[in-house]
Amino acid sequence: MRSFVSRTSNYLLIGAILVMATSLFAGSSLYTFTLNSIDGKPAPIADYKGKVVLIVNVASQCGYTPQYSALESIYEKYKDRGFVILGFPANNFGAQEPGTNEEIKTFCSRKYSVTFPMYAKISVKGTDQAPLYAYLTKDTGKGIAGEIQWNFTKFLVDKDGNVVRRFEPAITPDSKEMTEAIEKQLKP
Repeated sequence: MRSFVSRTSNYLLIGAILVMATSLFAGSSLYTFTLNSIDGKPAPIADYKGKVVLIVNVASQCGYTPQYSALESIYEKYKDRGFVILGFPANNFGAQEPGTNEEIKTFCSRKYSVTFPMYAKISVKGTDQAPLYAYLTKDTGKGIAGEIQWNFTKFLVDKDGNVVRRFEPAITPDSKEMTEAIEKQLKP
């Protein structure tokens, strides 16, 4: 009997924790997340409140790595209008981001002259998925849900912190589809 009561208490406790966690998560917004910059300093997403944000999981040894050039190009084109790109290195796909944060930073600045904000390496899927990516990929009814399938998946966020579009890796940052979506969000 004691074992049954103990198990029942454990199930109730686990259930209560899950309900609280779900409630907490449901009330969160993009601006509640703080991750470390590539330099290891806390970098709150809230610092970009009021801007149009493009969040991208990146990798240095991927077939899509040359997209860094297009990312930097659109960042330069739109940054003065309230646009920012946030790069999140991830090693989830084919071990294509094996370097340290310092190695990644050096690679990005030397090879692609990246000046947009880069964050410390994280996991974008799996059991160790960063909470930011759990938030980005949750089902919101906007067609953006679902697990990240590969490097250079892009999420476009409006000035209010709402994820409005998801672009899969093959869609280049400087494509007409993406630049039109960015310009639409930048309109006053």
